[in-house]
Amino acid sequence: MILKSFELDKIDILIKDKNFFLFYGENEGFKDASIEKYFQKKYQNKNFRYDQNEILEKKDNFYNDVFSKSFFEEEKLIIISRVNEKIKEIIEEIIEKEVENIKIVLNANTLEKKSKLRILFEKSKNTVCVPFYSDSIQTLNAIILTFFKKRKIPVSQQIINLLSDRSRGDRKNLENELSKINNFVLDKKKITLDEVVKLTNLAENYGVSELIDACLGKNSRRTINILNENSYSLDDCILIIRTFLYKAKRLLKIKKEAETQNNMDQVISNFKPPIFWKDKELIKQQIIRWSYFDIEQLVYKINEVELLIKKNPLSSVNILSDFIISNTVETNN
Repeated sequence: MILKSFELDKIDILIKDKNFFLFYGENEGFKDASIEKYFQKKYQNKNFRYDQNEILEKKDNFYNDVFSKSFFEEEKLIIISRVNEKIKEIIEEIIEKEVENIKIVLNANTLEKKSKLRILFEKSKNTVCVPFYSDSIQTLNAIILTFFKKRKIPVSQQIINLLSDRSRGDRKNLENELSKINNFVLDKKKITLDEVVKLTNLAENYGVSELIDACLGKNSRRTINILNENSYSLDDCILIIRTFLYKAKRLLKIKKEAETQNNMDQVISNFKPPIFWKDKELIKQQIIRWSYFDIEQLVYKINEVELLIKKNPLSSVNILSDFIISNTVETNN
């Protein structure tokens, strides 16, 4: 059956007797938010994430996960990302076997009308198909206004228009831009159009996250290349160091949980807020390369560097670069 995106609240009813859901379309942000709201919150600690390529390469392992269950096992959720036509036969087989106690959500990009996977989910009585098209300007503007209202920061229509335009109809892009702004305005009560322009322009070369992930992954060559390819301002440095702090604190929490539960993959899959599938391998590498103590020390150092940058604005780029490079060098943990 087909369900329009504005009818998503019906999923709360459909989920009781439907086990297979296909979310497709270019609006990644809307899809991610819907999966989180209607599925992951209901199946906390009972959800498993897969990439389609992972399933295609190890079909037997996936079938075992789906078909084998203990007598007392409760209902669980399986989310499969980057889906296309190649997975159709596998899903058909699972549907035919009428597996119970499992909900499967497929996350696909754009699917043509003649897509066999899309047709399967549209025509079958036991499946639900939901298209996710680009967000309207009104929807994006409402998200922007809510963001600034919560932080009690006045925002001009020019800033709203700029952010809406740069999100390109996808709330995921908008969330990325708002995340940069959130890091920047931690101790500020206002933000100017020029500051927003600079913050959103920074992602046009190498993104802030890409720089920090390279550093935390101890990839010195890539880190130095990113630093050399960009010309940072004081505002950029503040944004980078605050994003660094956020990622370091997140890594510290994941490291602690991974050591406690002794199951790195499960901790990463269940972490809140959810870690995007393409970042999971990066997080694994970072966990391996850093000890808990070293991450803890890194958090303290980041706070010190931010104060140093603010006290010495003319030297901010050099201070930041030296700090990042010094923490990219591999250590013996």
